[in-house]
Amino acid sequence: MKNGYIKNFSCYTYFMERKPIVAIVGRPNVGKSTLVNRLVGSRNSIVDDLPGVTRDRIYFDVEWQNKVFTVIDTGGIVPGDEDEIMVSIFDQARIACEEADKIVFLVDGKDGVNPVDFDIANILRQSGKPVFLAVNKLDNPESYMMVNDFYSLALGEPVGISALHGSGGVGDLLEIITEDFTATDELPQEEKKIKIAIVGRPNAGKSSIVNALLNEDRVIVSDVSGTTRDSIDSYVTYKDKEFIIVDTAGIRKKSKVDYGVEKFAVDRAIRSIRDCDVALLVLDATEGISDQDKKISSIITEAGKGLIIAINKWDLIEDKKANTINQFDKKLSNDIPFLEFAPKIYISAKTKQRLNQIFDKAAEVYEQSTKRVSTGLLNKVIKELYALNPPTSVKGKRLKILYTTQSDVQPPTFVLFANNADLLKDHYKRYIENKLREAFGFFGTPIRIFVRERSDKDKK
Repeated sequence: MKNGYIKNFSCYTYFMERKPIVAIVGRPNVGKSTLVNRLVGSRNSIVDDLPGVTRDRIYFDVEWQNKVFTVIDTGGIVPGDEDEIMVSIFDQARIACEEADKIVFLVDGKDGVNPVDFDIANILRQSGKPVFLAVNKLDNPESYMMVNDFYSLALGEPVGISALHGSGGVGDLLEIITEDFTATDELPQEEKKIKIAIVGRPNAGKSSIVNALLNEDRVIVSDVSGTTRDSIDSYVTYKDKEFIIVDTAGIRKKSKVDYGVEKFAVDRAIRSIRDCDVALLVLDATEGISDQDKKISSIITEAGKGLIIAINKWDLIEDKKANTINQFDKKLSNDIPFLEFAPKIYISAKTKQRLNQIFDKAAEVYEQSTKRVSTGLLNKVIKELYALNPPTSVKGKRLKILYTTQSDVQPPTFVLFANNADLLKDHYKRYIENKLREAFGFFGTPIRIFVRERSDKDKK
């Protein structure tokens, strides 16, 4: 696949234009994700002693001595393994190698040369790409004697490294990889991309939506619960706007989450919500709204993120009538009343029905969530809504709103300066929120309202 744009029903997928791509491959548990985390400088990929933790191909940008390139973390591959998941992992690694300009073949120095290593080496030699052999887990000087054993793979001179400690030949490996990469005195400045986190419970169709949007097998799709573990970023340009689509692991109830890798994956999904601009909450139209859907909704609103509700598998709803969507809308309003502000899209990942609306709605929601209202106009509206419906008095005392200002965006946050914070009751706060939405929109975003009492100095 060439760098650039891939046409997809009026949207285009962007693959790290003008940046060299390096794929890291190897059998399971040789330390690929640990090496990626070392290169990137943070714990981005899930690292665990269990084989098969990394399943999809995951992209990160790396900077080394003013040279910027993209590294692809891949799942552990075992050629010939016919397990459904292992076959999918192998396919993802193969695609990564096809995209890459260079390949790092990572092997385990502690285990020595493994028969699977020979199988992988044979495949990589046929790729026609430059392959660099890195021998990992050489965590002490004595272990470097193991490097010589890997000449038998016939891939040139092996480089001994310790990805865990960053010692050994990690720097040498980077020097070799980036030897012909172009250095720049001024590193490229990233333009703002709207980050959309695709979230929901397992098997709601999140990965299928991503694949349909990208028009390729960008992430693994399976009916096996918990297939997606890492949060996967995909770059898309749609109508001259740039987006990052983040596929996440299904978020299950805590009681059903196994400790370890799955918990880490769920934590990563929740972190993706906190890091996104807009969350796309995927619901299964055939199953309705569950308690877990409500829980995930709460996580999104508590994080203050823009929100779109995508009702997936709409093609499976039989006997649809003119009012079927309206009926489902009413059910959503009854089951999740605190999400009234969120737009709803009835989609099908299978048929791609209304999928392009995701980008349109996300752009609109992002604009609304970053909107600022001038202080003068804001106070005018607050004064009018107060006069129209003043709060009821409590024990002879009535709330007086002296001044209002917008303090933040994402979400839009307002501070009311009042005579007594305790006098602002929840129902009146909801009234203020509704009137602010009527006046200024704030489509698809939560609103936060805080109260501060005027200071003693102000009272004088």
